[in-house]
Amino acid sequence: MNKDVIYIDVEDDITAIIGKIKASSEKIVALVPPKRVGILQSAVNLRLLDRMASNSHKKLVIITNNPALAGLTAAAGIPIAKNLQTKPEIAEIAALSVDDADDIIDGSKLPIGELEKTADLVKVKDASVDDAIDTIDIDNTAVSTAAVGAAAVKSSRNSSKKSGIKVPNFNAFRKRLFLGILGFILLVAFIIWANVAAPGATIVITAKTNAAPISTTVMLSGATPTDVSKGTIQTVTQTLKKDMSVKFTPTGQQDLGAKATGTMTLTGNSLSGEDIVVPAGTKFTSADNHVFTSNAAVTVKATYLKGGPVYDTEQVGVTAVAPGPDYNLASQSYQSDQSGYSAHGSAMAGGTTNIQTVVSASDIATATTALNSLSTDDDKKALIAQFVNGESVITDSFNVARATPVSSPAVGAQASGQATLTSTFTYTIIGVPKSDIELFLKDALNKQLSGTTDQRIYDDGINKAVLAGYNVSGTTATINIAASGQIGPNINTDDIKKQSKGKKSGEVQANISSISGVSNVQVNFSYFWVTTVPNDTTKVDVQFKLTNG
Repeated sequence: MNKDVIYIDVEDDITAIIGKIKASSEKIVALVPPKRVGILQSAVNLRLLDRMASNSHKKLVIITNNPALAGLTAAAGIPIAKNLQTKPEIAEIAALSVDDADDIIDGSKLPIGELEKTADLVKVKDASVDDAIDTIDIDNTAVSTAAVGAAAVKSSRNSSKKSGIKVPNFNAFRKRLFLGILGFILLVAFIIWANVAAPGATIVITAKTNAAPISTTVMLSGATPTDVSKGTIQTVTQTLKKDMSVKFTPTGQQDLGAKATGTMTLTGNSLSGEDIVVPAGTKFTSADNHVFTSNAAVTVKATYLKGGPVYDTEQVGVTAVAPGPDYNLASQSYQSDQSGYSAHGSAMAGGTTNIQTVVSASDIATATTALNSLSTDDDKKALIAQFVNGESVITDSFNVARATPVSSPAVGAQASGQATLTSTFTYTIIGVPKSDIELFLKDALNKQLSGTTDQRIYDDGINKAVLAGYNVSGTTATINIAASGQIGPNINTDDIKKQSKGKKSGEVQANISSISGVSNVQVNFSYFWVTTVPNDTTKVDVQFKLTNG
């Protein structure tokens, strides 16, 4: 008949071994344990394996030379073999060797009661082990080591109960002792913490305050530091430059044709006898009011003779003051805007007409108005956003300086399509540091409290201060600061802590409520078992709730 050989690993527990036996398809199963017997060193485990093999209709053989294991298998009724080739058989339990016959107890000489007690004890022990094993479902493949251990413990307890012998559980005693010591330490630590570290108190004082209006006008001093005594306050100015432009359609009309030109002959007739200097740009007007100007300077020289001075004749080029064919004149005399000589012009020629649209002065004036009307709201917001240190902004100080606008094309130049007028806008706005404003607010409130000792400042009004009435006169700028502070009873928190330490809630309330201006006192302790204010003032917090009067 074939047999299945199963090798047991050191790590295998009783569940794994049962599973391997059940998985075997052979009727004879040989278990080969490792050198370290491990899980098989338990009579309960061996009986459990034998019961499982019997229920599965299989024969179980253990291959071992270990005398201790052989003794356990003999007690369990499981055959063993020295190796896989030898015949299995139930191991014999070796008899105890004795050195002296005197050590052997003759049972026939013992009292019947003693023999009976011994016999019952052995039977009870064997029966209890079997009963414990019976409680385990061997057919369940999920049998755990814990179940087997529980069975062993149960058998031991049943054995002890039935035998009437109580065995002390020292592990349980040690556990209880450890837990008791730990609990005592935690209790002591809690008592120390609850009475030393935990106690704390918060005293909430509700005090009635009165409004103290403030209104003061100060002079803006620019970068000069604030001086309350002089009434000057330092300011911060933010600047933003931006090129702004508008487009416009030129409407001017101008003759851009050629100007007529010619030559002017100058003959001196002065009686002074001095040379006559004719500067460039001298005007010469025809009989029909057409004007020409000289292109260069010329000197008409004088020569003295017996009959008087004689002048030379000089010629100079001239150009019409305006384009057009109207200036193409025939040779004729001209009247000069300078005396001492006569002027005769040659035939004038070259004047033509070319009417074109140009940028006029009126176009520039209209475009300038449109440029100055551009919205500055976004630029003002961008400028205010440059204040990053919490300054209070004087919005009325916002100013726009506009540079002289430049037209492209220029005035008088020919324009095709639209022209552009551009100007550089310089935006400025002034802010005042809140810390400097607060100096003036506190100074005003201190002046109101002058001569009193039972009142103090609770709120200087800086959070609701308003800057208004910005005014510039010459080089001097002023602003009005308006706010409303709060003045109430003068209560010193350090004194309150010292007076309250070690006292109960009622005593603290009675002492503080007697102070003028205090409407309510509430004492909050850190924990329910704390009933007095700690003597350590660092664990006492004083808070104020203000009710405006």
